[in-house]
Amino acid sequence: MLPSPSARRIAITVKGYPRLSETFIAQEILALEQRGLDLEIWSLRHPTEKAVHPMNKAIRARVTYLPEYLYEEPLRVLRGAAWCLGRKGFWPTLKAFGRDLKRDFTANRVRRLGQAFVMARELPAEVRHLHVHYLHTPASVVRYAALITGRSWTFSAHAKDIWTTPDWEKREKMKEARWGVTCTAQGARHLQSLSSPERVSLVYHGLDLSRFPAPPDSRPVRDGTDPMDPVRIVSIGRAVAKKGFGDLIRALAALPAGLHWRLAHVGGGDLLNSLKKQAEAAGIADKVAFLGPKAQPDIIALLREADLFVLPSKEAKSGDRDGLPNVLMEAASQKLAIVATDFAGIPEFIRNGAEGQLVPPGDWEALSNALNLLARDPEQRRSFGDAAFERLRRDFSMEGGIDVLESCLLATANISQKEPEPV
Repeated sequence: MLPSPSARRIAITVKGYPRLSETFIAQEILALEQRGLDLEIWSLRHPTEKAVHPMNKAIRARVTYLPEYLYEEPLRVLRGAAWCLGRKGFWPTLKAFGRDLKRDFTANRVRRLGQAFVMARELPAEVRHLHVHYLHTPASVVRYAALITGRSWTFSAHAKDIWTTPDWEKREKMKEARWGVTCTAQGARHLQSLSSPERVSLVYHGLDLSRFPAPPDSRPVRDGTDPMDPVRIVSIGRAVAKKGFGDLIRALAALPAGLHWRLAHVGGGDLLNSLKKQAEAAGIADKVAFLGPKAQPDIIALLREADLFVLPSKEAKSGDRDGLPNVLMEAASQKLAIVATDFAGIPEFIRNGAEGQLVPPGDWEALSNALNLLARDPEQRRSFGDAAFERLRRDFSMEGGIDVLESCLLATANISQKEPEPV
């Protein structure tokens, strides 16, 4: 579908692109493109992963990378600053930056301004509106660029950005943004309490089921009694504190010796080596395979072959936490039984005892007990998998959320209250 001639181009800003851990963003961009929106992507960071998701390969939008560190492209930054100096919005932006820097005196804050200078100068004239994913660093860059150029901007908030950004910063950003969306009811309530209910809407990412094969007709009836055919457990996510994989290793180590199982973990992350050492120290290294980052076809194959999916999310000491992890919906797309924690946005999708088993976050003993019982009960696993798939299909498909975003973005991009300054 070609872009509507009445629609203005929209710049989508992200922290890094492409990223395997952010398939929900790729899904959204691709769906909006397929509906005819004229998009381009601006990224604060270059990619760090070799594998690329098939959705990213299908996205046609041009990608512009801002200087990840200002010293790496000093002339580009200086040209941006010189150009911005002649704009009406320069001094209001500098005042806003000064207020921010006073409260957050960090190099990262300065980097945001430098990236905004570059973005403001290099944005094509036909870009009418800016939409940013994440309310922390990326939203600061977009906010400054919008102030300089007179463009409108909106945001999608997710998880870490909601819970680790100071309240004063969230309030000020939401006051200037036209509107915002977030992907969990918990996050929406929090942001609405800092602004107003009408300025922040709950929009679930959902899952585009057309990207996934139909779930397997049946699974082997494994119950953990056969050492030659152990119960297959899968967990997917970056090895970071909020994913709770340390709790998972402790839970697996506590399983009865007579229960036969294997775990496959997919994902990179800073804590990967320490998790491997933890598994070795616990005496279960021969049962745990750390596979690193994998492309989507490989992940789907693992989900189809598995008996059980587990994700023990919890709040990190930094305050970071998950929203509603897409991997839960991906597991549900293959009718895979799920064990997760009763935390963040997870119970908005998985209801305890209905679509899966939920345990308290950080409680590795409860997690171990849940894994032990479900590993031995293929019939209960089948029931949970069927129920999760039906809830996904009925209440968490992608289309509803894309309908809302398409309508809001088109309406905002075509408003003529204030034309951006000419380039």
